[in-house]
Amino acid sequence: MSYELIAILMFASMMVLLMTGQRVFAAIGFVAAGAALLLYGQGAVEMPFSATFKLFNWFPMLTLPLFIYMGYILAESGIAEDLYRMLHVWFGRVRGGLAIGTIFLMVIISAMNGLSVAGMAIGATIALPEMLRRGYDKVLISGVVQGGSSLGILVPPSVVMVLYGMIARQPVSQLWLAGVVPGLLMAGMFVIYVVIRCRINPELAPVVSDEELKMPLREKLALLRAGIIPFLIFFTMTGLFVMGITSLVESSAVGATSATIAAALKGRLSWNLITETARKTLAISCMFLWLILAALAFGAIFDGLGAVRAIESLFITSWDLSPWQVIIMMQVSFIIMGMFLDDTAMLVIVAPLYVPLVKLLGFDLVWFGVLYTMTCQIAYITPPFGYNLFLMRAMAPKEIGLKDIYRSIWPFVVMMALTIALVMIFPQLALWLPHHVRGI
Repeated sequence: MSYELIAILMFASMMVLLMTGQRVFAAIGFVAAGAALLLYGQGAVEMPFSATFKLFNWFPMLTLPLFIYMGYILAESGIAEDLYRMLHVWFGRVRGGLAIGTIFLMVIISAMNGLSVAGMAIGATIALPEMLRRGYDKVLISGVVQGGSSLGILVPPSVVMVLYGMIARQPVSQLWLAGVVPGLLMAGMFVIYVVIRCRINPELAPVVSDEELKMPLREKLALLRAGIIPFLIFFTMTGLFVMGITSLVESSAVGATSATIAAALKGRLSWNLITETARKTLAISCMFLWLILAALAFGAIFDGLGAVRAIESLFITSWDLSPWQVIIMMQVSFIIMGMFLDDTAMLVIVAPLYVPLVKLLGFDLVWFGVLYTMTCQIAYITPPFGYNLFLMRAMAPKEIGLKDIYRSIWPFVVMMALTIALVMIFPQLALWLPHHVRGI
């Protein structure tokens, strides 16, 4: 049996196991272990140990549980909810102000957690009921929450970029900095879209009444102070890192410690809060660690078989594609796979194949990491099987049906695709900030 056929069988076996509902890390790890034993015999038992020590020697992995902990403790302690109340009061007089405030909220939650699920949960359970109660159009606000929550995998500290950095051997700090400008550009497009839609059709977003916003200035300032806490945590954490005072791991520790202190100062730090946050942090962190271990083992087998060279030969020699056409083909494959898999599953499947080819073609791997992450955002919310669509349906109020969710997302898909096109045409949108900070 040729190595090419073995590689195809490995990939097909993995996809079959994934379609049966098996856990992603179990399906990938099982195929990798089975192929290793069949190909290399008893010596293959050393591969899991090699992958484990390779993972444990990668110091930035310590940031993963710290950032996840920070996001969960801010959400579970109600600090994120305080932030929404502040946005409601201070943006309430603007046409579409709550929708605009929700986009800002999604960006901040993304910066606090790095997972789109966290932003989706807060947006669907807090923002959506509030906006529905005030007469906002359900299709508009469904799109706002879905589009805004998807920023969680682009705006630092993005957990997906940590995984990409591990597999592609790229500095996580450079990947995070590369995601800042595209993420803010995308958020800005969302805000402009909401403003224009609400000006064209004011019935989509009624202004909050004076009675609802009538409160003493002292209370408004107190609410502002409560909502500023997440900003202070984020800017302290990232500011110390950008100025070179703290390392990446130290910055994550600053963020986790600051979030715990903030919860204590609010009088919300309890034993139940700590245990629940620790339980969720451990569950998510372990899931990602198993995924990376499986990806490392699978990638080692695939690379050893020459699958990367086979794909290179297919794209460049057989199909005679230009480097840019190869990149576009990769982006299309991400969108198609994203209809069935989440971002981490896609990453561990295709990164071992695509990253060496991208490097061979002469493209910057940090830039490609941003492209991959933005394409994942589209895949997350693209019907019929977008991952976030079903999360949204499960968490949204009953007034919002699956048809409303499908209708709501297309303008945001177009804006995301436009952002991807801009980053492909102007790579410095992603690369300027990491190069500037690295050069300081």
